[in-house]
Amino acid sequence: MPEYLAGAIDAIPEGGKLVVACGEAEIGIFKVGGALYAWHNVCAHRQGPVCQGRIFNRVIEPVEADRTVRMLDFDETAPHIVCPWHGYEFDVRTGEHPGSRGLRLRAARLRIEDDAIYVVL
Repeated sequence: MPEYLAGAIDAIPEGGKLVVACGEAEIGIFKVGGALYAWHNVCAHRQGPVCQGRIFNRVIEPVEADRTVRMLDFDETAPHIVCPWHGYEFDVRTGEHPGSRGLRLRAARLRIEDDAIYVVL
């Protein structure tokens, strides 16, 4: 299996990302909670460059006991990547779309050696 040097672990800040070319593929590597997650830079919706999108916490709409909505809020435990083409959201840690488990990003495998990140395809 081919391996590609993506860079040093310290090159990705907490909550940040690094998008790297690996042969014919582009891979987005994200650091969340100190862990690394890697996804092919292809949106499951319309194949847009999903890893180029912004990262933010999942938007939620809390419903009160009387079934009214007060405002939007953010779920700080669920970081999402948002595709810049059509706004489709995916959990950075699982690759899943919050509204459809059948819509998910394609994972890429990483290998860590010393302080270096390698993408294994």
